[in-house]
Parts: sequence; structure tokens; C-alpha cells
Amino acid sequence: MSPGQSKPAQSKPALAEEAWRLLLGYFLANRDRSAGIAADLGLTLGEMKALLSLDPAGAKPMRALAEDWKCDASNVTWVVDRLEERGVAERRGLPEDRRIKTVAITPAGEKIKAELLKRIYEPGDEVLALSRDDLLALIDVMRKLAPSTMTSTTTTSTTGSQG
Repeated sequence: MSPGQSKPAQSKPALAEEAWRLLLGYFLANRDRSAGIAADLGLTLGEMKALLSLDPAGAKPMRALAEDWKCDASNVTWVVDRLEERGVAERRGLPEDRRIKTVAITPAGEKIKAELLKRIYEPGDEVLALSRDDLLALIDVMRKLAPSTMTSTTTTSTTGSQG
């Protein structure tokens, strides 16, 4: 049996648990890399996630951001305050209802977002070291795990509620 193969007697749930632990461990171990990229650009991980969710095509209501980010509206206010301080996002009112505040990415934010995407999509050495066959297998598995709507979450924002 080769090193990458599990014991044939392992149940499917046991194999799934092992796969999940390895996948989660890999991403947790690489969290520092993402934090370093964000810090290099003057952002925290939370601010990076927020900036990546903003779409140059249009502003998003604060309530929709709270839903997208799975947090309380007060947390959105705090993060947007930080993004505005850095000049990468701005609040706007909706012309039809000025009580609804929206958040838009600024031209400076678009530049930082482009740099973030460029750098976070650069594969680490351990990924570059995989064989072509291993990379194709990994891509195949990841496509099965990630619904098509998730494959581009950092390049385009999802449509949230508009109210």
C-alpha cells in the first residue's frame, strides 16, 4: 500500500473525517500567509474579507453585507469605518431611500483588491511541488466540493438582498 492510501477497512465516514482534518489543517496552517498579505497592504484579515466581497459593479446595502458576512450590523459598521479610514470603501445613500446606507469600493480599493487577488492566488511552494497528475486530481476533488457559485467568491460578490 502506498503512503497516500488509507486502509481498505476504514469506513467512508472515517475516510471523510481524515480528509476533512487534513484539508482544514492545511488551510489553518496557511492562515498566517493570508494575514501577512493583508498586513502588507494595511488590512486585517477581516478587512481583507470585507474588501474582497465588495463589487466594483455596484454598492451593497449595509444590511446585505451583514447577511453576507454572517455578522451583526454593528460589526459591519465597525469594519466599514476601518475601510473608509483607509480610503478603500465609501458609504453612500440610496437615491430612492437615503435612510438605507450602501457601501461601495473606491478606485483605491479596486487597486488594493486587485493586488490582494494576485497575491492570494499565488500557490505556495507545497502546491507547486505537486505533480501535474496530483494537481489535476486535486482540482477535480475541489470542484466536487465547491458549488459553482463558490468558485469565484473572491473575484465577484454574491448578490445579497437589496434592502
